[in-house]
Parts: sequence; C-alpha cells; structure tokens
Amino acid sequence: MSNTPEIGSRTRTRAIMEKYGIHTKKSFGQNFLTDLNVLQNIVQAAEITKDDNVIEIGPGIGALTEQLAQAAGEVLALEIDQDLIPVLNEVLAPYDNVTVLKQDVLQANLPDLIQEYFTDPQRPVKVVANLPYYITSPILMNLLASPVNWAAICVMMQKEVAQRLTAQPGTKQYGALTLAIEYQMTAKIAFNVSRRVFVPSPNVDSAIVVLKPRTEPLAVTPFDKQRLFGFIRGCFAHRRKSLWNNLQATVGKTPATKEKMQAILGQLDLSPQIRPERLTLVQFINLANALHSAQLL
Repeated sequence: MSNTPEIGSRTRTRAIMEKYGIHTKKSFGQNFLTDLNVLQNIVQAAEITKDDNVIEIGPGIGALTEQLAQAAGEVLALEIDQDLIPVLNEVLAPYDNVTVLKQDVLQANLPDLIQEYFTDPQRPVKVVANLPYYITSPILMNLLASPVNWAAICVMMQKEVAQRLTAQPGTKQYGALTLAIEYQMTAKIAFNVSRRVFVPSPNVDSAIVVLKPRTEPLAVTPFDKQRLFGFIRGCFAHRRKSLWNNLQATVGKTPATKEKMQAILGQLDLSPQIRPERLTLVQFINLANALHSAQLL
C-alpha cells in the first residue's frame, strides 16, 4: 500500500470509479468525498482510537473506511448499494479489521450486528458516516432509538441540518429535531465542508456534527418519551403561530380543554402568545407532563 495513493485522493477515486464502471446514484444520495485532509479531520473529530469499534454508514468506495481502519480497533461498514460491495471488498482488502456488509441501517438490528461482527463487543462503539442528505434525520432518529449506548456519533450532513441540530431556543433553526437530539446527546459542529470536495459536487455545503451522550440527566423526566416528541412535533406544526394556537390544534379546542390549558400555562409562567421555538426542552417536558396530569395528553 505504500506506493498506492489513498482511496480518498481525487486521482484514486476517479481511477476506482473508472475501473469498476461506477456511476454515483442519486437514489442513494451518493457523493464521494475526495479530500484526504477532510477525511482525516473526520476521524480526528470522532476521536477514534484503537480501543474503539466503529460502525460506518454508507462507505461508498471506502475512502473514509480506509482512514477509520487505520485509526480504529475494528470497523463494520454498512452499504446499501449491492454494486459497491465487491468494490469495497477489493479496495479494502489490505485491512483485516474491516467487515463490509450489504445492509440498510434503517432495517438493521444494530445490537445483534455489534455482537456478531466485533471481536470485543464491549469496546466503545462509535458511528461515523457521510450521510445521504435526503435521509439524515431518519437515520439519526433510528440511531437514537437504538438500545446501543453510543460512545459518539460523528456524521457529515447538509450544513442547514447541522445548524438545526445545534440550534438555540429562539432561533429559526430550532425545532423538534433539535430537541430530539438534546434529549439524549450534546451536539456540536466540528467543522464545515465545501461542496467542491465531492464527486459529484452537491448543491449545498456540508458540516461535520459530533454527538456525545449527555453527561448530566435532564432536570425533569417526561411521562412518556414517544408521546412527548409527538406533542413537540405538534407544537412546531405551524411555526408562525403562537404556542396557544398550536396547542389548540394538538390538544383540543373545547371550552373545558381551553380553560384547563390556560390554567396550566399560567402555572408554568408561559404566555399563550409565546412562539414554540422559544421554549426549552425542560419547559416542553413540564408542559407535556402537566397536560398529561390534566388528562389532556
């Protein structure tokens, strides 16, 4: 390998694509990253060490996989495109700590895969991925819903989505996705990535987001997590409307219901005219719990 350019170089990326007749597929949101500095910075942002097991989602032709293999203990690469499996097996053959699977991460039993494919399943497990833009949120929600205790999730996504994940209350980017992430993780943007370092170039720039488990529990506990986030999504259904208008659409409009809601908002010191994006996660939990106690949710 010493005389062979690394997979992530633009020259070798094009050579691999030509050799195997690879054409990126829009249906899978494929954009191959061709900047070694960016690839190495992703590995650094994820703080990958030889003590880590890494799951990579969507390895493409293996550019990031190769960098992960050099830094991690073991790598399990999940690729949905059957045409890329033989390519990956060949270009990654020098690395005996990589396993490539034909697998849709949204259909995968992640705990079982960890037990089956990692030599030591008790090692910290990190997820690293260049996520397809069109399916970023479902993949993140799927990872967070998994019983796996992720040591870290380091993923590339559309810059605008990254801003939503890390948004603060009161900003236009703040919403249900922000709160779903905050419930379990801390999120930060490690760095931005230009559209010009991909083949083909997407229409937008990207960002690397690092998610890590919360080190401190939330001050309050929701009566039911799934119902909490269904309620939060309802509150953000009409962003330009007040909390009161969204509550009526979500909870109900009967005189008795409205009277109870007014009383609850007063108890929580929340103005009916406040916009949903100004509420913190703890305020949403308190509101949902109070509505549940009043048999309104």
